[in-house]
Amino acid sequence: MDRVILHCDMNSFFASVELLEHPELQDKPVAVCGDPNARHGIILAKNEAAKRYRVQTAETIWQARKKCPDLVLLPAHHSKYRAASRRINAIYDCYTDLVEPFSIDESWLDVTGSLHLFHKTPEELGDEIRLRVQRETGLTCSVGVSFNKVFAKLGSDYRKPNATTVISRENFRQIVWPLPVTDLLFVGSAAAAVLRRYGIETIGQLAAADPEALVTCLGKLGGQLSTYARGKDASPVVPVRDAPPPKSVGNGLTFPRNLVGLEEVRTGLELLSDSVATRLRQLDRKCTTVQVTIRDPNFRTIQRQKPLSAPTCLSRDLTAAALELVQRSWNLSAPIRMLTVTGLGLVSEEDAAEQLDLFAPDSTEKRDKLEALERTMDSIRTRYGKDAIQLGSLSSSQIKGEGKPE
Repeated sequence: MDRVILHCDMNSFFASVELLEHPELQDKPVAVCGDPNARHGIILAKNEAAKRYRVQTAETIWQARKKCPDLVLLPAHHSKYRAASRRINAIYDCYTDLVEPFSIDESWLDVTGSLHLFHKTPEELGDEIRLRVQRETGLTCSVGVSFNKVFAKLGSDYRKPNATTVISRENFRQIVWPLPVTDLLFVGSAAAAVLRRYGIETIGQLAAADPEALVTCLGKLGGQLSTYARGKDASPVVPVRDAPPPKSVGNGLTFPRNLVGLEEVRTGLELLSDSVATRLRQLDRKCTTVQVTIRDPNFRTIQRQKPLSAPTCLSRDLTAAALELVQRSWNLSAPIRMLTVTGLGLVSEEDAAEQLDLFAPDSTEKRDKLEALERTMDSIRTRYGKDAIQLGSLSSSQIKGEGKPE
């Protein structure tokens, strides 16, 4: 028996969440953007009215306003989007325990084992979920229904906004194969350029291509894309509880003004390291390597990393390693526009404890005390807000920007 997979994709999610509080703007072209004064002057999301002017995500505000002089700009509120996403996924949980979020605004649902409980066809269930999401949140979504994840995602993109599309074994050649190859999951610009050189511009042409030739020109990705195009994807819907642990945890900021000099750079790294360390502790993970990404005002970017002497989830350890990397690879008198700190090589608390006992037995007690201190800070922030308490030298009011976690 075929699986029944749904892909639910919210329509113009960030913009739609903002418009809940601005109903007077529903019919006007609206875009959500970062703060231009903080140099996040790009479009993050747009509503259907703005799309009619061909406003694009990730283009600059001046480019968007050149296309649409009357474009209304609203600031982003990421905490609102996360809260809305949790509410929406809670609705999906009512239909199956196999829900796999793909991003903040889209999820796969495997309803193969639960469909009979609702006495509906797959298409009718997709319609019911759409209507329920709209009724309970005021937001709309598009739903793709298919026998695999890749085609379900294509279905949710096929008709927007607020529609259900069924891609079955009987109709997928008619619906999917004429689509541009760039519509297929994981076909980015680089892969599309390679495929174009071989005359492959549609998903149907990709399906007809020799799988071995695709592997030759694209490596492992070529074989994967061939499988997808031919409707052979068998990847399971993996709920969060069963998802593999993350391989890295990072946070980056584009600062409101350039950082120059040791103290400003140190403060920027402290901000980022504190965030990364907090998330590591939430995941019960420690990192064994620290990576720093540095970008200057001309968008020149370098990336450096170093292994740590012991696994850590301590902010001060991450800051020290990150600062060492910056000092070793950057002229501190040169301006820095953006910094990212990432913890790599994550290990569990148990594995980290074993490594510490083996390599640094004398420091274990001290590290335990420092970790207890930072976990206490986590508890205070959870109860009273993230700015309720900060590490000693952390003074972020002059340089803090609103960054997007990796």
